[in-house]
Amino acid sequence: MVTDPLADFLTQIRNASTAGIKTVKAKHSKMRGSVLAILKKEGFIEDFELKKDGKHTDFHISMKTGNARTGKAITCIRRLSKPGLRRYVGAQEIPKYLGGLGVSILSTPRGVISGEDAKKQNVGGELLLVVW
Repeated sequence: MVTDPLADFLTQIRNASTAGIKTVKAKHSKMRGSVLAILKKEGFIEDFELKKDGKHTDFHISMKTGNARTGKAITCIRRLSKPGLRRYVGAQEIPKYLGGLGVSILSTPRGVISGEDAKKQNVGGELLLVVW
């Protein structure tokens, strides 16, 4: 039984990026879809699509190859707020990672959005993850 589905999802992406796998298949949920939309918008993945076969609906994620030094687009993807220790931040307290090169993703009353968008909208929330 998986106690933290989002952390399991991030581990799938991290492992695929490290192994150089081009496509990843992951279970569907609204939260995962929102996170994937942000990762695509920020340029960490190429594309994702929703496929239904029988009873199951899955995401098929096309991973992006990265820079020449590391060979991967996602260097690190880390879950910050966990089921045992939730992390909430206000709009003014949203941290920057790697001097602004990293992207934080928050769950706010306005949906799952990136840290930069949350600052622009002046809204805080649960700090879900960071990726660079």
